[in-house]
Amino acid sequence: MDIEYNESERAFRDEVRAFLADKLPATISNKVKQSERLSPEETVQWHRILGDKGWLAMHWPVEYGGPGWSPIQKHIFEEETAEAGAPRLLPFGINMVAPVIMKFGTQAQKDYYLPRILKTEDWWAQGYSEPGAGSDLASLKTRAVRDGDHYIVNGQKTWTTLGQHANMMFNLVRTNPDVKKQEGISFLLIDMNTPGVTVRPLITLDGEHEVNEVFFDDVKVPVENLVGEENKGWTCAKYLLTFERTGIAGVGISKAALADLKDIARTQMVQGKPLIEQPSFAERLADLEIELMAVEMTNLRTVAAAEAGGVPGAESSFLKIMGTEVRQAISDLYREAAGPYALPFIAEEDEMVGPEFAGPASPTYFNLRKLSIFGGSNEIQKNIISKAILGL
Repeated sequence: MDIEYNESERAFRDEVRAFLADKLPATISNKVKQSERLSPEETVQWHRILGDKGWLAMHWPVEYGGPGWSPIQKHIFEEETAEAGAPRLLPFGINMVAPVIMKFGTQAQKDYYLPRILKTEDWWAQGYSEPGAGSDLASLKTRAVRDGDHYIVNGQKTWTTLGQHANMMFNLVRTNPDVKKQEGISFLLIDMNTPGVTVRPLITLDGEHEVNEVFFDDVKVPVENLVGEENKGWTCAKYLLTFERTGIAGVGISKAALADLKDIARTQMVQGKPLIEQPSFAERLADLEIELMAVEMTNLRTVAAAEAGGVPGAESSFLKIMGTEVRQAISDLYREAAGPYALPFIAEEDEMVGPEFAGPASPTYFNLRKLSIFGGSNEIQKNIISKAILGL
């Protein structure tokens, strides 16, 4: 693989940079660079800016509204948006449920939901994990019982990211409890405004309301909201998870964060020398950069294979493990660079003390601990790799 961009790819990169300079609101990019949480309105604003340009659904086929980019163009876009401080796109609609609807949905579902995702008319949430069914997802207990033209859903989902803002949720539900657990699951689309749906916040270590638990009490869901065949939802679930795990790698975000960290290390002084010249710190920084390059090359190969019609398999598990570990390691080095100013809640008369970058160091570190757990824990990914590649 040639890792240097050719002339047309450099021209595309320049086009992306010009677009970001013109259209990315400074209020949004400043918040992203300072690790501040965006409001729902700001998130939707950025999605619609990209949608108006035709760049929102970069992984979609052209026939559904995708831009028809090559894997390298997608990589360039992710890299440039991360460097410019653009927000990460909400993956639940664009990159997770949409591919499932494209592959397994009815024509009516495609005609209705896909245009709404492109226009950011729906905010989607993911209903997979449950108490007692996280990494062992097939053990889920949320029930959906057929009653005429509806399913009656009862149960609970947890760790529902940004579910407090969502109006739609894709769910794995148990429709047959009397068969092997993977064979009795269905994939159901649920309107969050339906009577019987309750969302309760879960506050994370960094003090944020990012995740939730969602309860279903006799929730009526139309049968036409079933994606694929009844009791065949596990196939949809596995298909979706390969896209989720690939996206968690966050190569562009890691590259931007690492570049920022290197700039910080050049100015932070320790015993009269820049931090970047301290042997132990410099060694860890170099190891991280090498690891990140390996993740980037693996990501490019995986996207190229998907472009040719393949579906990521064990490669997505590799990316999930490697990418999340790199992102966590970068956040750890940020804390080290901040020194004592990285301690949570250091303040003086309600003002943060120390260098500006130190403020979000600890909240970011704590928030990113979840990366190696959600989307299938890294331990589970190692089991997948051992079975798929080593035959164990």
